[in-house]
Amino acid sequence: MAQTQTLPTLNVDVKPTRMESAYVAAPFDVAKEALEAQKYNIISLEQDARLRMQQGKDSYISRNGNWTREGFVYHKELGIYLTKNSPIMSSPVEATQAHRNENEFYLNDEQVGRSLTNAIQIPKKQEPIPTKRFGEDKITVFVFGDVAKQYGEFLNNSGIKEMPICLANIGEKPFARQMWFGGLGFQSSLGGYNRDLGHDNRLRGVRESGEAGSQNFSNSSSIKTYTPEQISRALKKANLSGIENILFKNL
Repeated sequence: MAQTQTLPTLNVDVKPTRMESAYVAAPFDVAKEALEAQKYNIISLEQDARLRMQQGKDSYISRNGNWTREGFVYHKELGIYLTKNSPIMSSPVEATQAHRNENEFYLNDEQVGRSLTNAIQIPKKQEPIPTKRFGEDKITVFVFGDVAKQYGEFLNNSGIKEMPICLANIGEKPFARQMWFGGLGFQSSLGGYNRDLGHDNRLRGVRESGEAGSQNFSNSSSIKTYTPEQISRALKKANLSGIENILFKNL
């Protein structure tokens, strides 16, 4: 008889406000399954930046890095791209197993093509990006969206003057690496060098506050509403005509 796999513990460290967040410290494929089983979406860099600013520089989410949903694609002819369509997200088991075996997660042409539909090219010798320029630098605007300038100011006020982008070397065959978003102790770096999906590193997810319990109320059609005319007719039929004015006044 096959044994049921026990999912790892979810650590909910950002409590419900508008958005809550949890992380799992486990191999990437296992952690992704655990988060999604609890209706969490894998966090994006922009969401991560928003939560760091919300929780403050000394919070757990700010001090500690985690995987995000973005990734890097390395291609000998095309170069290096930071993509919001990481091929690892759609093949977490295969990618994690490749890293367990100390191999790259190699890509075919179709995977490369899909990855580059929402991506930005990164120079092979990318210099650290000054935090004062986040609102105008094309890379930080791409990854942090509307909060790029604000997040740069947050880092600057936290004593971080520049953010490095850490890259791997291009190989003969195209491959992908998942995005590791460094904690503030590591200058909030964008990490495309890690080949350790098989280790117990943190993967973070987010969901709207109350999303887990919203399933109980999702079928709004089961809750009936009535017009004042319908209520008046019902009261009249029950020989209670005349009290509707009192009822409506107190609603």
